[in-house]
Amino acid sequence: MSARLHAFANPARFLRLARRLLPWTAALAAICLAIGAVWGIGIAPPGKPPPEGQGETVRIMYVHVPSAWMALFVYACVAAASAAAIIWRHPLGHVLARAASPIGACFALLTLATGSLWGAKMWGAWWVWDARLTSVLILFFLYLGHIALTHAFDDPARGARAACILALVGVVNLPIIKFSVDWWNTLHQPASIIRREGPAIDAQMLAPLFFMICGFTFYFFSVWLLRARAELAALRTRALKLRLLAS
Repeated sequence: MSARLHAFANPARFLRLARRLLPWTAALAAICLAIGAVWGIGIAPPGKPPPEGQGETVRIMYVHVPSAWMALFVYACVAAASAAAIIWRHPLGHVLARAASPIGACFALLTLATGSLWGAKMWGAWWVWDARLTSVLILFFLYLGHIALTHAFDDPARGARAACILALVGVVNLPIIKFSVDWWNTLHQPASIIRREGPAIDAQMLAPLFFMICGFTFYFFSVWLLRARAELAALRTRALKLRLLAS
């Protein structure tokens, strides 16, 4: 595992890989998002009329569910990169964690915003201290804390290490978010896609949702690669400035 990770320790090798992957991830993101948006908004049927169902409000899930999935997935990526940086001392670990964190924060904020829109329509309240909502809010604050710690010290190495420790400690929140609807009596609806009995969503709605989830995922990888390249360029610029000052 360590040997495979260190195969891309060379920034030049990583940048070559990023240049090859970026056109594919960007194209797949655009295709999946276009299909998912058109299918979900214009073709897929609405839910049952209120009060039995959600009506047109159900279309919020085509943004809410993928953004919620990505908020958790990106944090797992930040934690994995942080673990690689601390345990295996992978030189790109800090770079990848720092590049992914703002993207995950945006997904978490989008999750909270779309969830509030749905809640205002279905619950009659923009916010309730529900276990799922509260744990996602904590996730958003973890992202903000990670971003702040990377810039909180004059020594970038100290800030990167503190941010990595926070990312690893915050992993405990991921299963809480996932299983909060099962562990506590919450207003949030239970899992409807990944279940032992199979998805509870109609196939006509599940298909565009699948495309939206894939589109969000490929979008994340595209932006992640772009941000990682920018982080590496910033590090090279800083190193050159330090050399000039030293000389």
